[in-house]
Amino acid sequence: MSIKNLVSFGLLVFIPISIAAEQLEWGSLAVFVTSAIAIVPLALWLSTATEEVAIVAGPSIGGLLNAVFGNATELIIALVALRSGLVDIVKASITGTVVSNLLLVMGLSMLLGGLRYKEQEFQPIVARVNGSTMTLAVTAIVLPALVVAIAGGVNPPEITKLSIATAIILIAVYALTLVFSLKTHSYLYEVGVVDLEEEVAQTGEPAHQPNLLLWLGILAISTIAVAFESEIFVGAVEDATKGLGLTPLFTGVILLPLVGGAAEYVTAVRVAIKNNMDLSVSVAMGSSLLVALLVAPVLVLVGQAIGQPMDLNFNPFEVVAVAVAVALANLISLDGRSNWLEGVLLLATYAVLGAAFYFHPA
Repeated sequence: MSIKNLVSFGLLVFIPISIAAEQLEWGSLAVFVTSAIAIVPLALWLSTATEEVAIVAGPSIGGLLNAVFGNATELIIALVALRSGLVDIVKASITGTVVSNLLLVMGLSMLLGGLRYKEQEFQPIVARVNGSTMTLAVTAIVLPALVVAIAGGVNPPEITKLSIATAIILIAVYALTLVFSLKTHSYLYEVGVVDLEEEVAQTGEPAHQPNLLLWLGILAISTIAVAFESEIFVGAVEDATKGLGLTPLFTGVILLPLVGGAAEYVTAVRVAIKNNMDLSVSVAMGSSLLVALLVAPVLVLVGQAIGQPMDLNFNPFEVVAVAVAVALANLISLDGRSNWLEGVLLLATYAVLGAAFYFHPA
């Protein structure tokens, strides 16, 4: 049994433990830790179910499913937190997910893949397209904060209007990226097919045909379970992190992405060790794009609808962190080659930013 299967089965025991911790009032820290661990295997099952359904549905529908459900765990946690009024943590989790995918996930992939293979290659054109789109996303994140910093006394309603307009534009751009990746330039993104073909060639066995009804059921159950555990997790996150001396900024930027992004981490690192950096880079950068172009705008619009207004006016240090992550990821992926040292550089940058967010007084 693979490590991924061991984790996805073994950690399910924390679901009843987290429920017991909440019902029996073991304390906010126990509830926080057990529910966070319980979300990890559920995120893995959600990701696996999406992949299996995508195989049956075909490239176009499959790609759309991956695009929609790729960051479902992060979105569900953020929506639950937003409904609970934890706007600062939600905003921090958006920037944290982008930073962790570009630095932590890509860093781990390049390091572990590079330790096994001297040098790994991937399609630089995909990295360039993703990098260009990420630059737009960073611009959208930077502008509201820049307006506030330069203009001074900007009224909150004006920032909200700017955020809503920006959110609509970003969603439109995301829709166009789907047309680009699934329709007009789909040949650039067929890395998953290549990975599957390589696996078949190595094992000598034909690719399996998943049971569609079974995996649709698992997809539905996993989504509901993630929402349920997210309620428990979010209910304890404020008291638990405060008791640990952690700020909402650090909690959102560092801790929440580690919980919600487990599936991406496992997938990206696993395929990198198999020498498929194309898929690994696509997972890391694609996940960042999904958060920046879809998840963040959706949260802005949903926040307005449910009476928990959220804007795109991020903490200036968050803006700097995202800009650094995007710039470094673009620079390293520019030549379409990677090695273990580049992985170390990405991880070192993530560690420095993590320390900075820990000591940041916000």
